[in-house]
Amino acid sequence: MGNSKKLSLAIAGLILGATLVACDDGRGAAEGSAKNLAAALSALDVGSVAFDGKDSGVARQQVQDVFKALEPDRPTVAAGELTLDGDKAIVPLNYTWKISSSEWKYTVSAELTKSGGKWMTVWNPASLVPGLTDNEILSKGSQSPQRADILGAGDAKLVTYRPVVNVGIDKSQLGSADPAASATQLAQLVGVDPAAYAQQVAASGAEAFVVAITLREEGRTITDQQIQAITGARAIPATQPLAPSRTFARAVLGTVGEASAEQIEASAGALTAGDVTGVGGLQQQYDAQLRGTDAVVIRAQRADLTREQIQAAGTDPRRVVFEVAPTPGTPLKTTLDPNLQALAESTLAGVGPASAIVALRPSTGAVLAAASGPGSNGYNTAMLGQYAPGSTFKMVDSLAMLRNGLNPDSKVECTPTLTVDGRTFKNAEGYPESSLGSVTLRDAFAHSCNTAFIAARDSVSQAQLEAAAMAMGVAVEAPSLGAVAFLGSVPGEASGTEHAASMIGQGKVLVSPLAAAIMAGSVAKGSPVSPRLVLNPDAGAAKGGTPGEPTAEAASPSSSVTPEAPAQASGQPITAAEAAALSDMMRAVVTSGHAGFLASVPGAPVGAKTGTAEFGNENPPKTHAWIVAVHGDLAVAVFVEDGGLGATTSGPLLKQFLTAAG
Repeated sequence: MGNSKKLSLAIAGLILGATLVACDDGRGAAEGSAKNLAAALSALDVGSVAFDGKDSGVARQQVQDVFKALEPDRPTVAAGELTLDGDKAIVPLNYTWKISSSEWKYTVSAELTKSGGKWMTVWNPASLVPGLTDNEILSKGSQSPQRADILGAGDAKLVTYRPVVNVGIDKSQLGSADPAASATQLAQLVGVDPAAYAQQVAASGAEAFVVAITLREEGRTITDQQIQAITGARAIPATQPLAPSRTFARAVLGTVGEASAEQIEASAGALTAGDVTGVGGLQQQYDAQLRGTDAVVIRAQRADLTREQIQAAGTDPRRVVFEVAPTPGTPLKTTLDPNLQALAESTLAGVGPASAIVALRPSTGAVLAAASGPGSNGYNTAMLGQYAPGSTFKMVDSLAMLRNGLNPDSKVECTPTLTVDGRTFKNAEGYPESSLGSVTLRDAFAHSCNTAFIAARDSVSQAQLEAAAMAMGVAVEAPSLGAVAFLGSVPGEASGTEHAASMIGQGKVLVSPLAAAIMAGSVAKGSPVSPRLVLNPDAGAAKGGTPGEPTAEAASPSSSVTPEAPAQASGQPITAAEAAALSDMMRAVVTSGHAGFLASVPGAPVGAKTGTAEFGNENPPKTHAWIVAVHGDLAVAVFVEDGGLGATTSGPLLKQFLTAAG
């Protein structure tokens, strides 16, 4: 009885299965084949697809040939609703490509046929691209729009297209001349590596023009006659986005050049080999804003069509299947004053060590100049440098002391030396004896008495120093700057000799020249300066770059301390009354202190503070030379690494800059 029941169930199952097969019109299997085809096309690999009328391996290669020009892009292909007619089926294939910043969408049909109980795809190139025939492939062309300018104060064109000449060997013009000989001659003329350039020429095609160097047209000393005297050499006029000079704000602005392999990899497909892009500085940070988007044209053409045939044809033998119009870039507006920037750079031209001059307008926070000297070797010392500020930090000490009840006339003790936990601190060499003893805070500030400020460590905590620095715009965020910069680091906790060192701008206290200018500017303004450099940052475009990374090989800043991220703006900013007291003390540095040389600067009275900061392990130690000043609505910081004393090294540079600035 049990076996009979099992047999009955089995027979019933067979009958039910037969009934379902009889009812199945083949749609399920056909739809499965259609989905498999769509997935294979999405991968541009149809080797797993069974074709009617085409070997799968041959079809796979043909698909790859058709779309080779679009690599590394791939489409997303989805199968639509299938139409079934016996052993035939038609399925729409919906293609979506990401091309540049646009989408290319189209729908084509694929035919399926059932043969030997198996659904197969009927080979048809038009199932790849509308209207494509068996001997056609796609080609892709792109053209970048003209790169947008970088503007300065008053919309002055800092970086714009300027005339250049591309100097190189045109191999089509060599005739019987030796390519290596011509390449070597030209390389020697223009100052590039002869062996490397000769190798580059040898490796290029017979019709190639191989650029050796690009020269600015303005001021070039190598003439067309010298170039033309070399067989095959040519100078081809062109334009490039350039600053007024090769060095003008280079570390801040960056340059424009061919995208590196690293940039291409990091761009997520936005850049390809041969693309021109920003390299370093604002050019790289705001590359997407300045570059805009390329024009892209995708065409269908015969697979055997040559460039010569296209150029010789009366009408273009290719047909456009998709086109993206170019979007021009947007000019980047900055606050840099071209005259002050050039003046700052010329002032630093003869300085050997790394150096910087930063000038800003306290009333608005506009950064007018951010110059790094030739000794910085391309590093943005002005904005990214991390250095102990030395006695310029006594402005911060003084603010903390004012907040503890002192005023410029309060008495402090200035001793020749002071010992803290076994370490002896002293004043600078040549400190005037007349300013030793019980002196006013103003006098101690004017002559920069180290011991008087270190002696205040018991009444001024490290946390109060940090708060006073933040109150002056140091070590806080700069949301309006629009560029990467180091704005200072002041530890909130320190004790013993470290706290004592902080009182004279040493230890772990670090600032950049920009931060030092902000500190002085906050005194002139009577409230914290929020610096501004970029006026119209496109936040979305800025994400495409790698902001602030120096591209030149340069010596690292002397300190190895890694600062923490900047804090939010101070909850207790400097007040007008506090700033007035500090202004009085900064003016005393000029009228009775060791910056008397600034008294002759024409115009508004100058207030200043010098600084000398020790670094390294040598005996005697090397020193950074600092001076900051306010002159009307101008705040300036001058810095020289390994520069000796602030008053004697940076001071004359400041005087030269302020006098010429007017």
